[in-house]
Amino acid sequence: MGTSAEMAAVLQTLHPVTGAQGLIGTDPESCARVLGVDGVALSLLTSDGTAEMVWASEGDSRRLEDLQFTLGEGPCVDAVGRGSLVIEPDLSRLPADRWPVLLPELAALGIGAVFCFPLLVGRVCMGILTLQRRAAGPLTDAGMDDALILTGALTAVLLDGGAASDALMAVERPSDLYRAAVHQATGMISVQAGIPLSQALLRLRAYAYRHGRPILEVAEDVVARRLDFRNDGPEPDPSGRKRG
Repeated sequence: MGTSAEMAAVLQTLHPVTGAQGLIGTDPESCARVLGVDGVALSLLTSDGTAEMVWASEGDSRRLEDLQFTLGEGPCVDAVGRGSLVIEPDLSRLPADRWPVLLPELAALGIGAVFCFPLLVGRVCMGILTLQRRAAGPLTDAGMDDALILTGALTAVLLDGGAASDALMAVERPSDLYRAAVHQATGMISVQAGIPLSQALLRLRAYAYRHGRPILEVAEDVVARRLDFRNDGPEPDPSGRKRG
């Protein structure tokens, strides 16, 4: 396995940045170009096992991460569960029951291929690097080598000098999270509906999916008190009244 000159240049700029919404101090768009994909995203696992996005290129990669978080299914979920690569070069060839809710969403986005690389320390999965591309087809041999090397480098950077602890602590601090509003909204829904946090998050996810909205956008409505789950019906509306 060898590193391309382009990836070597990317790795030279790779460093941890704690206390910020992006915890990795290199350009994700540059990584995507070098790897021959349309986008990359890195999510770290929180103490409750959910994935929190900490670094991503703009556009479909962020939407892919949000959809997996909302739906609870997808390549990242599988990669975490298995602790191994999930390589799907042609999503159109997958059986419909592989990710029954996610696959139609990805088709609508125009995502044709996904590649997930777990950040492993022994048997422990710290996070997942996800690559996505509109065109179906496998990564080139050089692209696969570069992706594996980047995964190892990201793991090493997070471990070096205690940066992993800092990064994971940042993931646990709501004010530092990409989905900070989701965590705050979950707590508010728990109080409003009188339900545990885990059920509150499920209700938030379900509402976002039913209405075809990003979960972060719905959460921001809850935090701003434009959306209230304090009702005895199956679903709130923006006024907080029951739906008839």
